[in-house]
Amino acid sequence: MDPLPEGGSFCYNAHGKERKKGEKSVARRILAYFKKDVVFTVSLILAAGSCVLVPPGPVYASYLDWHTLIMLFCLMVIVEGIRQTGAFLTLGQGLLHRVKSPRGVAAVLVFLCFFASMLVTNDVSLLTFVPFGMGILEMTGLRRQLPLTVVLMTIAANLGSMFTPIGNPQNIYLFSLSGMSVGSFFILMLPYTLLAAVLLAASLWLGVPKGMLPVASQGKALLSARELLPYGVLFACAIATVSGALPDGVLLGIVVVVLLWKKKELLLQADFGLLLTFVFFFIFTGNLNALPQLRAMMEQALAGRETLVSILLSQVISNVPAAMLLSNYTNQISALIVGTNLGGLGTLIASMASLISYKQVAVQYPKEKKKYFCLFTTYNIGFLLLLYGLYILLS
Repeated sequence: MDPLPEGGSFCYNAHGKERKKGEKSVARRILAYFKKDVVFTVSLILAAGSCVLVPPGPVYASYLDWHTLIMLFCLMVIVEGIRQTGAFLTLGQGLLHRVKSPRGVAAVLVFLCFFASMLVTNDVSLLTFVPFGMGILEMTGLRRQLPLTVVLMTIAANLGSMFTPIGNPQNIYLFSLSGMSVGSFFILMLPYTLLAAVLLAASLWLGVPKGMLPVASQGKALLSARELLPYGVLFACAIATVSGALPDGVLLGIVVVVLLWKKKELLLQADFGLLLTFVFFFIFTGNLNALPQLRAMMEQALAGRETLVSILLSQVISNVPAAMLLSNYTNQISALIVGTNLGGLGTLIASMASLISYKQVAVQYPKEKKKYFCLFTTYNIGFLLLLYGLYILLS
């Protein structure tokens, strides 16, 4: 056999190195994702570990709350479609053109997050308005107000989202579990939402100067009404599903058909990591229910302390996993709704949406990280104590 030419040997080695390099690159990307999304990683480990208790089988399908998973998926793609039309930014620009003071600019940005999160979830609100808000603050010469304003925007998104059944993932899940009406949900969360609005207004009044803007705000309308219409119709269908007027399977079918016609790439832009996190926690909690002794212990620990326990647990594992875990051991779902929503305040991971703002500030303004973290912790703890005090009074 003729020996390989020199170039042949080189090509073999090069391809081998490229393959190994590619394999390492994929492995690094996977590892980076696991490090980035800690809650997803923990949920996967817990689900895998719990399989020792109950081997995988058809029973796993009964663990899943399909209504919650369908609603989450549909809302994700619908809201992303609305965001891509420029509707949110156009709304923000229109409001900002009407204000003339630093306090006015900060108030618009904060309450945009507060009210938008009621309809488009807290994480989408922050993903949309935090980069927009930081740009506006730079343009208007309000760089010094940026850390406090972004902290209040984050708190506003986490607290505004608690008012509606679709404001955040744990509300979607707990609302479907509770069997309560939409009106009852509003009544339950109204006192906390009103106090949150008052506290945000007071924080803006005390923390941001009035004065006059150093630089006028700028911007142009980005909204395409024609592009927005199909997503508006889909969002109305989602609201009808939440209220019980439209089956979730029908909603899913409508969303898939419309997006295949309108913009099929949106179907791949859902947060599948979050959906899988829900699936893994459903499997974990379903398997835990196979242990009667653990169930009895958890029920006893929770009895009469559902709200406080859910607040405390949210501080270390975040409020979505806390809601999913604790809901298996109590029928006091209203208490869990209040606890996991208030529990989104406190630590940086109490609500995973809070990490969105922190990462934006850390990347663009690394020197502000320490100041931002201190302000974030101080304001979050203050808001949490006052809102929990309201809960005690109402109880």
